[in-house]
Amino acid sequence: MSRVKQFPLPDLGEGLTEGEILKWFVAPGDTVSLNQPIVEVETAKAAVEIPSPYSGVIVELFHGEGATVDVGAPIMSFDTDPGAGPLSEAAPAEAPAAPTTGPLIGEESADGRTAVLVGYGPKASGGKRRPRRTANGAPVSAPVAPTVPATPPAAVTPPAPVAPPVPAHAGPVLAKPPVRKLAKDLGVDLRTVAPTGPNGTISRDDVTAAHAAATATPAAAPAVRPSFGPDREQRVPIKGVRKLTAENMVASAFTAPHVTEFLTVDATRTVKAVERLRAMRDWRDVRVSPLLLVAKAVLLAVRRHPMVNSTWDAERGEIVVKEYVNLGIAAATDRGLIVPNIADAGRLSMRELADAMTDLVETAKSGRTAPAAMQGGTFTITNVGVFGVDTGTPILPPGEAAILAFGAIRQQPWVHKGKVKPRHVTTLGLSFDHRIVDGELGSRFLADIGRFLTDPEATLLAWD
Repeated sequence: MSRVKQFPLPDLGEGLTEGEILKWFVAPGDTVSLNQPIVEVETAKAAVEIPSPYSGVIVELFHGEGATVDVGAPIMSFDTDPGAGPLSEAAPAEAPAAPTTGPLIGEESADGRTAVLVGYGPKASGGKRRPRRTANGAPVSAPVAPTVPATPPAAVTPPAPVAPPVPAHAGPVLAKPPVRKLAKDLGVDLRTVAPTGPNGTISRDDVTAAHAAATATPAAAPAVRPSFGPDREQRVPIKGVRKLTAENMVASAFTAPHVTEFLTVDATRTVKAVERLRAMRDWRDVRVSPLLLVAKAVLLAVRRHPMVNSTWDAERGEIVVKEYVNLGIAAATDRGLIVPNIADAGRLSMRELADAMTDLVETAKSGRTAPAAMQGGTFTITNVGVFGVDTGTPILPPGEAAILAFGAIRQQPWVHKGKVKPRHVTTLGLSFDHRIVDGELGSRFLADIGRFLTDPEATLLAWD
């Protein structure tokens, strides 16, 4: 049996047929261990780090960074027994590699598909690669696999020492254990964090703000500016998340008959409820925003109007009404708009929902959302208000019957108890599939969400 084994690009999610190599974490000659991250690949859903299926030495990388590779095509080869001596130049590579668990990669199922890392992908073929092109469309030569120099460099100049940051405050550091754990995970020195909590306590928001400030300068250094050619135009490849989003939105817009309704509500009591939650002892380290109460309003309104949480199954001629709510939260990332969801959100308590939303947003912004977290959504909220936008007419995610746009909360003149007063006002926009949700049901559902935001405490007691 050959000790050199090839590893094909695994299926990173149902329906995905290709991926772009973003970054290699290894080079030929490197020794790797089982499940060590070896490459970061961007698919149409997310950027994913792929673990090594073997312990051994990297023999060859078949594609360079930036190459688009078909699922099932070999991307690298391993020497699984480097202690047995040097490799023979004529030694054939055995393909494909096997994952640590599950079916063998490359093993065909009964229907002819090939087992890969996750599920079953397309049948492995010759591993064709699409040619890379420059900004003006001209083809370029195939990327060359990285190599390791025969001898290491004689000396490496160490980086100049960086002066330690000046502590933001003197005296003992006051922070709860969850906050200390968060700081440790993010690599934040609590002695450099300016506390904003009561009695000089460092909160979760203080730590995340310090982490964002520490990473802002390196991220902003390579300013993303259009690179125009002689014709004063720039061509941006349509791929990855942006490509999938475009395909889904076009399919949805021309498949489901959209109807959008708007409702402007007085959300003053929602704003006050958020402030009270933030002041509560058990909630001081929790990220709370009006979006949390909007999410709770949606979950309670779905319970009252289950048909809104359903799917149109044209093949079977059925409407599939779902008791569970996989709540999607639209998130803008560097790679485009993604909609990860919180599985079975309707069964979560308010605190569990807040934690789940925080994890969802932080994971999405870091580009580490797993493909599985973006599948199976049943209802989506898009928070356009975070950009200062009042409302919008959102397009339904494929397979969902409704989506809610949550606009900015602004102080506006409002008639309250017979007098014109400044109140916190927001506008909601609900788009729904008119095949499933008629005007009456959509109106009642939207009105219930507005009722909750107008008086969350009373409505929560009445419905929950």
